[in-house]
Amino acid sequence: MTIRVALVDDQPLIRTALEMVIDGTDDLEVVGHAANGEEAIRLAAGTRPHVMVMDIRMPGMDGIEATRRITERGDGPKVLVLTTFDEDDHVYGALRAGACGFLVKDMALDAILDAVRVVAAGDALIAPTVTRRLISEFAHRAEAEPPTPVPTGLTNREREVLVLVGQGLSNTELAHHMHISTATAKTYVSRLLTKLGARDRVQLVITAYEMKLVGRTGPRPAP
Repeated sequence: MTIRVALVDDQPLIRTALEMVIDGTDDLEVVGHAANGEEAIRLAAGTRPHVMVMDIRMPGMDGIEATRRITERGDGPKVLVLTTFDEDDHVYGALRAGACGFLVKDMALDAILDAVRVVAAGDALIAPTVTRRLISEFAHRAEAEPPTPVPTGLTNREREVLVLVGQGLSNTELAHHMHISTATAKTYVSRLLTKLGARDRVQLVITAYEMKLVGRTGPRPAP
């Protein structure tokens, strides 16, 4: 299946460069592009892309509000935020708005293509170069707010998995840390997504911090 991609950025040079690279692959195609949030919403409705690569800072409606409106329908495209290294505050807002992850503009083009494929397959992705700073931002914000109650339906094992996901561990790392198979780790993550009503792994990270299961000083002990 060919993955349909829409590009949203107010800089024509970036849109053109990404379009050339994407259209040069066998499994990806660009179905349209937009220069601001309003155009992005119309583009999402008109072309039904699988993935939208979304800039944050644009004239008029920004990428965060556009992401919120596009993802709130539930049947819209996956949104990958395109940002720069020092915009963590904006990235946090975009993830809360429903983005599946984010890319940085100085990533290798092959890495951007791979990220589009990962998100189209239903996974979430955060650029490795800013993951630690972003998690620190989650922690800072969570510490300043009252904790979200931990659902009583979570088992101790599921709670442990949520803490580890909040610390940024992959399924493979979860399996190694907990001495279980990767398939079992995936099952635990799937259960958490269902029980917590989370869209994806990124939302689980946010949830772990908002519940104060993870903080800047490390995981919280179970009660």
